Amino acid sequence: MRQSSHDLLHIQGRPYMLVPLHEYRAMLSPAALTSVPTKDLPDDIRDRLAAGQESPVRVLRKYRGMTQATLALAAGLSRPYLTEIERGAKDGSLAAIKALAQALDVPPGWLI
Repeated sequence: MRQSSHDLLHIQGRPYMLVPLHEYRAMLSPAALTSVPTKDLPDDIRDRLAAGQESPVRVLRKYRGMTQATLALAAGLSRPYLTEIERGAKDGSLAAIKALAQALDVPPGWLI
């Protein structure tokens, strides 16, 4: 089992995770730095994402005109795994979320 190099801090009662800088940089994808801001999405898509009633992966996949098979291939995931993420049966690993974000051209935070 791998020992974590992260520290949990509490500042004014709120939890914060302290991670090494190289790990933080690795979490950032090129999509996070270059993607279109949410304000540039159509209102109905922004509303659906903000409501939180649907899988953001599914909403953005359909908005991009992608099938599950196409997105799974672009993200390097199996279609069944993508289906589980979209249904909420699985959260998806950090690597999977980053790959999906890159394939959908959005920041990873939009998918969680």
